[in-house]
Amino acid sequence: MTSPLASDAAPFGRVLTAMVTPFTPDGDLDLAAAQKVAKHLVDHGNDGLVVSGTTGESPTTTVEEDGQLLAAVVEAVGDRATVVAGVGTNDTRHSVQLAQQARKAGAHGLLVVTPYYSKPPQSGIIAHVNTVAEAGEDVPVMLYDIPGRSGVMLATETYVELRKNPLVLSVKDAVGDFNRGAWLMRETGITIYSGDDALNLGWLAYGASGIVSVVSHAAPRRLADLVAAVDAGDLDEARAIQRQLLPIDRAMMTVTQGVITAKAVLQILGVLDHRTTRAPLPEATEDEVAMLRDALAASHLIDQT
Repeated sequence: MTSPLASDAAPFGRVLTAMVTPFTPDGDLDLAAAQKVAKHLVDHGNDGLVVSGTTGESPTTTVEEDGQLLAAVVEAVGDRATVVAGVGTNDTRHSVQLAQQARKAGAHGLLVVTPYYSKPPQSGIIAHVNTVAEAGEDVPVMLYDIPGRSGVMLATETYVELRKNPLVLSVKDAVGDFNRGAWLMRETGITIYSGDDALNLGWLAYGASGIVSVVSHAAPRRLADLVAAVDAGDLDEARAIQRQLLPIDRAMMTVTQGVITAKAVLQILGVLDHRTTRAPLPEATEDEVAMLRDALAASHLIDQT
């Protein structure tokens, strides 16, 4: 299924949220709430969503649940936004199953993280990605380079090799090396998406195609404004937006897990009725909720009087 917003410069859109997976108070998948969150994000500036990623608590969801969630989100916003399915695991056979399911459910893209924990050599990573891409048939791939979680970073030579596959178009970068990223864009033609909210402005200034954000749960419109300001060459406005969002960025990404804070933020904003997570992640404490409410107010995202 082709994304309605795909382009050579930004194959997966510009402003994507690494979306949470809502659960019922009993911990079951809540598809109605997922559609509500998806519509909220797209209505407020997102032109893309990533489902079943790390922030979607994918290590705790089943293959069946991943398929149900993806189908629900595609149904809700698939004609207005790029929907990317997280299919990367540390088991190639499992990832193949997820990729095949994602294609059938109408995914516009596949997010393939470097296999984690097992730390395969670069040759194993190349084989893994190409096998998963083949399983998705015609669905384009966004790599996810996050050595802090996977334990291994993609080598420059690996990018060169993977770019021989016409389906491998982009990478969500959580390495944070601007010079390396600029070199990769120049030498391989890969498009980069910022995978670290603290570095969004820097990556956009270096020529990244867009962002895959967690903070966008709190500020989807302002992050869309940030991208638009950089596109217009208005760095003063872009810096002003970055400064505005610093309190909520720090609160969501440096205090505790982004999954936990994103669900709490959505509850504060009235998008979710509660903030249930699945073990081993606990839900945000009342103190953390109060801290997030203060940060939202300090970033001028809610009126706290």
